[in-house]
Amino acid sequence: MSLVDTNWLEENINKVKIIDCSWHMPQTKRNGFIEYRKEHIPNAIFFDLDKNSKLNTDLPHMLTDAKSWEVIVSNMGIENNDEIVIYDNSDVISSCRCWYNLIYFGHNPKKVHVLNGGLKKWKNENKLTDSKQTNLKVSIYKAEENKQLVKNKKEIDENIQKKEFEVVDARSKERFEGKVVEPRKGLKSGSIENSFCIPFSELINEDHTFINKDEIIKKFNSVGFDINKNLVFSCGSGVTASVLALAYSIINDKYMPTIYDGSWSEYGKS
Repeated sequence: MSLVDTNWLEENINKVKIIDCSWHMPQTKRNGFIEYRKEHIPNAIFFDLDKNSKLNTDLPHMLTDAKSWEVIVSNMGIENNDEIVIYDNSDVISSCRCWYNLIYFGHNPKKVHVLNGGLKKWKNENKLTDSKQTNLKVSIYKAEENKQLVKNKKEIDENIQKKEFEVVDARSKERFEGKVVEPRKGLKSGSIENSFCIPFSELINEDHTFINKDEIIKKFNSVGFDINKNLVFSCGSGVTASVLALAYSIINDKYMPTIYDGSWSEYGKS
């Protein structure tokens, strides 16, 4: 149950930990934390995707180390056995990246959910929001990395010959095909050799909910690779790759999300 709906969250709001992981592309000039302070789902804890990633790198949103993750999550007051619902108010459905991070660092996947439709749907249904500061009691969180859930550039390059997994890119077709300039400076246009493209936006409805399961299956089947093979997702900076990973988990409940963390921010440099 990667996704939960707004009614489920409303009914269980005092039984779960709620995370607001709103992150916006730089060109939008929006600030997730400022927006969170003005309005959020009651008891939500803000997760800063930039600050809570690896800091000693020029690549965006890279996974941090286990010790740093333990500090981050402990300071959020989250415990290892907590059930968690993550939402966002972002056009790139950034909650999915926090979902991936938590699973990577060992949280039980059955206890990590994304709110289908996020804050947009929650507000459209006139459900309660507030601007109160959430009181946090520091916990002692223990991380356990699932290192098989992340790929690096060397593994991506080796796979071009080995073909052990399929790389699926979440960027737009124009970016994937190299027809437009990349939004981040210094990157070439194009895509990883032998990779496939499923733009994440094609899996999301106007109200920010995911398209239904049958439509997701149809979308994956339309691309031309075996959807039962090992899949690794990529994008611009590792955020929308996680949207595809979550969508795939809806049609394959045994799938553990696997991401090329550097994505095109790294690969496009070479």
